[in-house]
Amino acid sequence: MKIAIINYGMCNLSSVRRAFEDLGAKVFVADHPTSLYEANRIILPGVGAFSEGMTRLVEDGWVDALHDLVILQQKPLLGICLGMQMLATSGEEGGVTKGLNLIPGKVMRLDQLGCDLRIPHVGWNEVHYLSQDDLFTFIPDSSDFYFVHSYAFVPDSQENIIATATYGTNITAVVRNNHIFGCQFHPEKSSKAGRQLLKNFMNFMPC
Repeated sequence: MKIAIINYGMCNLSSVRRAFEDLGAKVFVADHPTSLYEANRIILPGVGAFSEGMTRLVEDGWVDALHDLVILQQKPLLGICLGMQMLATSGEEGGVTKGLNLIPGKVMRLDQLGCDLRIPHVGWNEVHYLSQDDLFTFIPDSSDFYFVHSYAFVPDSQENIIATATYGTNITAVVRNNHIFGCQFHPEKSSKAGRQLLKNFMNFMPC
């Protein structure tokens, strides 16, 4: 199995790559959309603003490749932090911008969602499961994960929310649409629980 980490210029690639390597995975950084076709699993990481991230994905040809591989060929995809947010239909950071629309919904600033705490949200928070999922195998409910974000994903359907966290308000922590996953936190920085989540994604078998 080969895991590709998309490099579109807004990613902390080294820590994500090292986390998968520590799990024994064959992982490579994809610098061009065509290299994704060599992979069995795709990671979309990201740090920064939604609008800039989507602009880079569109201009560099990643969107068409992701549509082909994830929608048509149904290769599993995991979005991390900004990568999760860009799975949405649209995002408001940097101006309203179209997302990948792999999981219908929108991304809004935390204070628009009722958060009255300091923004950005930085630090460890408990994650609570709404349903048991392949991604949580061997991870106890209420485990702590590491968050860094000012915006949150609001899916159109509650069925796509599989875990939440509380930071001044209830926020979406993990989303899923069949073989497409996203986590708002950074599993690569979340110690034992985070590494287990990445391992579970590696072991996930699409129906």
